[in-house]
Amino acid sequence: MSPRPRRSYDQYCSAARALDAVGDRWTLLIVRELLAGPRRYTDLHADLPGVSTDVLASRLKDMEREGLTTRRRLPRPGAAYVYELTARGRDLLPVLEALGAWGAEELGERRPTDAVRAHWFALPLLRALREAGTGEGLVEVRLEEGDFHLYASAPEEGTAQGPVYGEGAAPGEPDARLVLDAATCVALGRGEIGLREAVRAGRVEVTGDGTAAKALREG
Repeated sequence: MSPRPRRSYDQYCSAARALDAVGDRWTLLIVRELLAGPRRYTDLHADLPGVSTDVLASRLKDMEREGLTTRRRLPRPGAAYVYELTARGRDLLPVLEALGAWGAEELGERRPTDAVRAHWFALPLLRALREAGTGEGLVEVRLEEGDFHLYASAPEEGTAQGPVYGEGAAPGEPDARLVLDAATCVALGRGEIGLREAVRAGRVEVTGDGTAAKALREG
């Protein structure tokens, strides 16, 4: 079977060209998941509720063709295939952060049909950490919905050189541990409150001895 023709708006405009590559439904959400690092197809499908297997497979092929992702086989004993972002794909981090900030007003109350994963709050919290000026560091986050960790970077850094976040507890001793609820995550994403202010108000509990923890407690 010949590859599906590349869709295009056929407009000489950088925004249109960008949407040629990432404008299909699910594409940017796949990027969101892959900002955690290499992931298997089954993991992606589990964390993208609502996507069909056919659509996910098709989007992954499109993204590989566009140079956003690559696929490689893990060494034994795993021997599974994983998908990961290329440097061009990782450059979409500020795009997703800006899109999330723009869409934060649309969240409102969680609907009964809404799925949720703890790590979906990773990008708003990453931006909040940068705005708080905590600098670089590993930050562990605990929500009722689950735990995840973030690789915070300095505010002036706009691109991701490796994984931006990961599910579960931090792989090593974190620079800070944060405990908060989803409502506070939403407020941070909307810009209704800053992270340092949320700590002072008791909405975020901070523990740890790293630079990030000290910066937030001193705020």
